[in-house]
Amino acid sequence: MKTIKPKQKGNKMKKLIMLVCAVLFTTSVLAQKLPITVVGSSTVYPFTTVVAERFGKDSKFDTPVVESTGTGGGMKLFCAGIQSNTPSVTNASRAIKAKEEALCKSNGVDWIEIAIGNDGIAFVNSVKGTKTNFTKEQLWEALALEGSHPKTWSEIDPSLPNVEIKVMVPPPTSGTRDAWNSLVMKKGCNKEILEAKGKKACYQLREDGAAIEVGENDTLIINKLVGSPSHYGIMGYSYLMNSRDKIQAATIEGVEISLASIQDYSYPIARPLFVYFKVQHMDVIPGLKKFMKTYVSPKAMGSRGYLTDLGLVPLDAETFAAMRERIK
Repeated sequence: MKTIKPKQKGNKMKKLIMLVCAVLFTTSVLAQKLPITVVGSSTVYPFTTVVAERFGKDSKFDTPVVESTGTGGGMKLFCAGIQSNTPSVTNASRAIKAKEEALCKSNGVDWIEIAIGNDGIAFVNSVKGTKTNFTKEQLWEALALEGSHPKTWSEIDPSLPNVEIKVMVPPPTSGTRDAWNSLVMKKGCNKEILEAKGKKACYQLREDGAAIEVGENDTLIINKLVGSPSHYGIMGYSYLMNSRDKIQAATIEGVEISLASIQDYSYPIARPLFVYFKVQHMDVIPGLKKFMKTYVSPKAMGSRGYLTDLGLVPLDAETFAAMRERIK
């Protein structure tokens, strides 16, 4: 009679438990016919919402439920596990961070990363205000805790408006905030401070009212800017595109934000946008695989896809082909 060593027995038992859990998970999901749930970036939210609505209309599956939680908040929910009460998809306005990868892996979550297009971070104000050009150094000086804390823009440079500095900034959980930190606060940071204290010191914002932290609702920010023409806000290009009658974008280092300047990255605050799909949900959440293919299609994400009408700057042909290959 063959004897099973304790270690072998433990490993077999662990595998058996995992198999049972997987079967129970699959059975419960299929029985409940749970909808596809999507969380994450407020910047990517409008694009995913439109894809979800079209998917619900054109397929036999329910319309996916899309919620705007911010990129960081979405990653926490997405990486929490593979259970049916965790999201199947998360939107992100920057790539997944190393600590988020570690969280996902610790909870058994695998993912497919899809770059859906490009975006530019717009520095906007009311059309009733002054249209201005800013450098990254000027923006850092205006907002940084480690800066000189000027009261008005003109104190930084006489060519800038002689109005009080008031900027509505995304919360720390926002991917747009992360991208702003990387592309503006770090690159515009005083070199001595960067070298002596590091990038985190450069990221820190003033706490005297110049930087006004707001939520993930960019539409609400636009309405606030309309009522305060001297204030500025930070948001994705698509929101600017759809509100040109209310807000305008400053040029950054002499470059106007546009589809062309974002796509060729000549606009200084351009960045890619992402959607992450949970591998473990592919065969158990009804319609998820088809939803992913619907998203990564020429009709949606292509150079003439319907998402470009919303302000999504399409990927170059080579990158788009790579994303198409990734979902096969």
